[in-house]
Amino acid sequence: MITRKVKFPCGELFLEGILGIPEDTEPFPTVIICHPHPLFGGSMDNNVVVSVFEALVRKSLIPLKFNFRGVGESQGEFNHGIGEREDVRAAIAFVTSVKEIDSQRIGLVGYSAGAGFALPACFNDAQVKALAAISPPLDMFDFQFLKACSKPKFLLSGSEDNFTPPTQFLKFCQSLPTPKKCESIEGADHFWWGYESTVATKVAAFFNEAL
Repeated sequence: MITRKVKFPCGELFLEGILGIPEDTEPFPTVIICHPHPLFGGSMDNNVVVSVFEALVRKSLIPLKFNFRGVGESQGEFNHGIGEREDVRAAIAFVTSVKEIDSQRIGLVGYSAGAGFALPACFNDAQVKALAAISPPLDMFDFQFLKACSKPKFLLSGSEDNFTPPTQFLKFCQSLPTPKKCESIEGADHFWWGYESTVATKVAAFFNEAL
């Protein structure tokens, strides 16, 4: 794998990110990874984000992980989910300009608040072909829009998640249209310590098939 540090524009701001380029024949599908809540320590260096990043490369997909505005070297400051949606749209625009990427095969995964910021920004974007949400906090964000989303989608949560109880998670998943895949991982909580490989492998397999 070749890692490439990048900076890309979002309005007047510049955001930092890292691409992972597989050592194979290009062009590759790409998956944009959105990290957890910036005000609670979320960044592209998060344990789940890093594990998903590495697993995607092993499936010959190009992951882009990036820091939302105000995190790390990304300019600006937290904007209560509004500016963060613009960050996601900027990331989508950026990957379409990367020569190794097949711009017709773009996926997006958000972890926790990252799903709350990212999925509403792109669920109806024709460029984005598949969506995944890891530990979506259903009480903190409105995910009802997914009930009108016909794209392949994967929702993954832990049985011990303290933000979204498994009964609530499974009930919401049942309300979604196909194509969909939903899993509750026994023993895992919202932070996935010790389960990083499990969640990363499942997310990478989903995008490998969907893209």
